[in-house]
Amino acid sequence: MIKKRLGVNIDHVATIRNARGESYPEPLRAALEAEKSGANSVTIHLREDRRHIKDYDLKNIKKKLKIPLNLEIAPTNEMLNIAIKNKPNFVCIVPEKRKELTTEGGLNILKNKKILKKIVSKLKKNKIRISLFIEPLLSNVELAFMLGVDCVELHTGTFCNLFNKKHKKKTEVVYIKIKQCASYAKNLGLDVHAGHGLTYRSAYQISKIEEISEFNIGHFIVAESIFIGLKNSIKQFKKIINK
Repeated sequence: MIKKRLGVNIDHVATIRNARGESYPEPLRAALEAEKSGANSVTIHLREDRRHIKDYDLKNIKKKLKIPLNLEIAPTNEMLNIAIKNKPNFVCIVPEKRKELTTEGGLNILKNKKILKKIVSKLKKNKIRISLFIEPLLSNVELAFMLGVDCVELHTGTFCNLFNKKHKKKTEVVYIKIKQCASYAKNLGLDVHAGHGLTYRSAYQISKIEEISEFNIGHFIVAESIFIGLKNSIKQFKKIINK
């Protein structure tokens, strides 16, 4: 079996730094520590309101990081231009609302079709791989494929919420949707990633879906690192998704 990759999202290292307006902890240091600890890639989300990652974080991390950098952006012209200027290895296009605490769901592809076509076209010309963060619906997978992206990242937030509350039947329904979408995307030739709200236990369940090749996890890894350290948190996650 091919080993599943782990992308480590370090946004909330920046959240801690910004809570008091300090220069520490540095997201760059976290990115390099993730690299040393076996992460396959590092993810950062440069939000329009710059609530955690800042422009200089992106610049510094891109300059120093040797493993792939995955930049999450909203579907806007401003973010497109930033992505082209900094040339990360991957761009994952995500929905964004100013008042949300975190990304609340998948991208509405139909609503954003015009701007998405433009973004995909320009990123491809700059040889940047593209992913769309979507709800696990077959129609979303098909729309993503038609746009010509390289990958879909399936939103696991609903699954995780139900799993954590032990709603067994509802959890199973969402799990089946994720599995069906992963299979369909893989058959279309898309790489399949998963992310949002995953913990050790919920990630283990999703890791049973063979077609999912990569997990992008941030909040839980950063939270767990308070108790066991970033290195151990990352190594434990890699072990769990490859059981």
